[in-house]
Amino acid sequence: MARPVAVALLGVSLVGCSTTPTAEQVMEDVPMPMGWNNELADAERNEANAVEIETWWTVFEDPVLVQLINEALTNNPDLLTALSRIDQARAERGLERSQLFPSVNGGVSGSGSRSRDRRTDTTSSSESYGASIDASWEVDLFGQQRKYLEASDFALEATVEDYFAAQVSLAAEVANTYLRIISARKQLGILNESVASREETLQITQWQEAAGEGDVLNTQQVTVLVEQARAQIPSFRQSIEESRNALAVLCGTTPANIEALLDQREDLPDLPANIAVGIPAEVLRQRPDVRAAEKSVQSSVARLSAVEKSRLPSLTLSGSVGTEAARAGDFFDPQRVFGNLVGGLTAPLWDAGRISRRIEVQRAAVDQAYFNFEATVLDAMAEVENALSAINRKREEIVILERAVESAQLSAQLAEFQYEEGEKDVLTVLETKRTLLGLAQTLIQSKQEELVAHIQLYKSLGGGWSAPKEAAEVALDGNHS
Repeated sequence: MARPVAVALLGVSLVGCSTTPTAEQVMEDVPMPMGWNNELADAERNEANAVEIETWWTVFEDPVLVQLINEALTNNPDLLTALSRIDQARAERGLERSQLFPSVNGGVSGSGSRSRDRRTDTTSSSESYGASIDASWEVDLFGQQRKYLEASDFALEATVEDYFAAQVSLAAEVANTYLRIISARKQLGILNESVASREETLQITQWQEAAGEGDVLNTQQVTVLVEQARAQIPSFRQSIEESRNALAVLCGTTPANIEALLDQREDLPDLPANIAVGIPAEVLRQRPDVRAAEKSVQSSVARLSAVEKSRLPSLTLSGSVGTEAARAGDFFDPQRVFGNLVGGLTAPLWDAGRISRRIEVQRAAVDQAYFNFEATVLDAMAEVENALSAINRKREEIVILERAVESAQLSAQLAEFQYEEGEKDVLTVLETKRTLLGLAQTLIQSKQEELVAHIQLYKSLGGGWSAPKEAAEVALDGNHS
């Protein structure tokens, strides 16, 4: 796909009159499929009833999830750092803009002296005063500085898109961590119920052993099964605590505050009814990371054009207006005012190849920006395909697991009934319950992963950045002033 020189792909002339490509020109050489290889069921891609993806977390109808993501988008330290980068980029853009205007300096001076001649016993004194306003201006004769300003404009816009992309990633990470906690708590609850059931069975076998109706081996085997289940509890608790602490960091708050929120929710949220996937070209326009890579290409091309213009002549104007007087009273005398204006036109004749090397460096930067754009586009399409595939495969897996859990529940009931009738031993009962426990935990894990696949799809579609972008828009207010 990529050519040796990305500049050629963008239709850029490298002779000092380069034009910055439009977004459409940047996109036109990237192959774009008409649709996706993986398709969702009709019920899940009914665009007529599809929700907007900008605030996708609301479709799960989970107020705790909504509150967590809103807090993260407001308080997350990394997101605030990304927002500060917008301020930095805007200031750098302001520096480039200031180069278009003259610089003016003013100064005031005064001096005095007094001397005495001992031979004549006379005293003499002198004074001098001066004031001046000096100005210098490098005229943007061939538009070099305006190209640098254009590059800064695109760099600022790319920084804003990076901020939006950070929002997208943050919202998805908060949701995934939240689901991981809920899933682990559900599995821990099932495990605790299993341990309690096994402990009851162990108590029965101990009573049977004491009454001479059982043996020591049977009791020890049941004890092993009980301890095996107990041994899983610390691992689940550690996972829950670590995920809770990670969620607190994401939300920019303390674990205690997160715990209070998590206690309000016990079950995993429901799946959304509809998802509007759209076509690949639309998806790429929605993704901030793709737009950021696009702006980086445009910024690099504009900077290349500015560097090329270093070969052209430059015009510098300088001048000053001032006054000089021997007495303070004559300071404002019009006859004491002086002024001058100097203009100079310079052009590089020989610089040992420095300008050529700078152009080569910037050409390589354009290539890198374009290749990064290509990679970002391909990654974006792959992420959508992977999410669609994961949703379809997880749905198939869950259907199979639900049937397996139903069969395991029936097997456990039958084994317990036959044990009470004396047809099966206690180990058979415990084995069927252990199988049921494992399948129930796997089913919860798969449901969590199906929800994660939906979140990944929303993320890959570029959802999660529009609603809280006001702060970044404020940072862009002066972009074209």
